[in-house]
Amino acid sequence: QVDVVESGGGLVQPGGSLRLSCVASGSSLLDFLGVAWFRQAPQKEREGVACINNSDDNEYYGDSAKGGFAISRDKAKNTVYLQMNNLKAEDTAVYYCAAIREEFCKAVAVDEFLSYWGRGVQVTVAS
Repeated sequence: QVDVVESGGGLVQPGGSLRLSCVASGSSLLDFLGVAWFRQAPQKEREGVACINNSDDNEYYGDSAKGGFAISRDKAKNTVYLQMNNLKAEDTAVYYCAAIREEFCKAVAVDEFLSYWGRGVQVTVAS
């Protein structure tokens, strides 16, 4: 059983920063997976933001993350972070953390067959 829990969402002004946290735990299977951040805005499809492989710490980014987002991992805390800087109104969305297979991590793509998802946190960028 893999548990995934996100935290750190909230309201931030345009140009501001926010750091999301994701704790993934519960199974040694996680050693062979990547931990990714996705987001979904109202009436839009879910899109990949960033992913980090647990096996080698390689980082991968989707188009939505380029320029202001960075993913990182604290192994001792089983925690993956998404640092978001220079936020814009279009970054408003529900952000989800998911543990996914490495080939999907490289593409920052939804893994339909083997994935473990958190419930998501709301990020709202508004003045």
